Amino acid sequence: MFAEPEETRDSQPESQPAEGHDIELLLADSWSAPLWKRLLRDFKEVVSPEKLPPLHLTSRPVNVGMIQSDRLSLPWFRTIFTNLGDVITPDSQPPLELESRPEDVGELISDQMSHPWWSSLLRNLADSVAPERMPALQVTSKPMDPGLGTDSMVLPRWSSVISTPKVFYPDAPKQEYVLVLPRPTAAKPKPDPAEIQFIHAVEADLKRDLRRSIFRQRLWVSFAALEVLMLISSFLWWK
Repeated sequence: MFAEPEETRDSQPESQPAEGHDIELLLADSWSAPLWKRLLRDFKEVVSPEKLPPLHLTSRPVNVGMIQSDRLSLPWFRTIFTNLGDVITPDSQPPLELESRPEDVGELISDQMSHPWWSSLLRNLADSVAPERMPALQVTSKPMDPGLGTDSMVLPRWSSVISTPKVFYPDAPKQEYVLVLPRPTAAKPKPDPAEIQFIHAVEADLKRDLRRSIFRQRLWVSFAALEVLMLISSFLWWK
């Protein structure tokens, strides 16, 4: 079940694999190699990589054009030149080989929307004056004969057709309206005079504080403007 020693494996020819050891389930020796050996091996592969023989392809290559990753890596001016070249001299492709049978579905909606408005107007006028002759419609159903010999069909009422006894449900009771008188609103209690006096005092204090803050604000703004004017005048008329 285990792999054979290296001497035994080297002694066997490469063209004839050892019997019973086609599948190796154990990890390779490089898996348990120390770190410095793996670093040396990686450095060797970077400096002098192993030269492999050319790849022999047995399948026929298919030209798919430029890969999307290469197309995105191109600079922006290359795409502009490519688009201009496609507009001026488009690539001539071989005719498309269709294996299915084409079916006539008329004019596409996109083509109809691209027509100018007068073409649709002329088409409608032509349909009204000389409509297209369509073949006779082949109907497979048979028309219904009501048996009365007239053009109109008379149907019996559904109440005379049913065979069950008729049941009449009593009417729903009508809602009784009760007159509800609005209740008189309770009178608001009179405010306390002491509370009114306290509110007036608080309002007077608040107004006084607002007037003082506005006065201080105007004073500081005047000082700042005066200082700016003095600085500007010192720069202009400095001797």
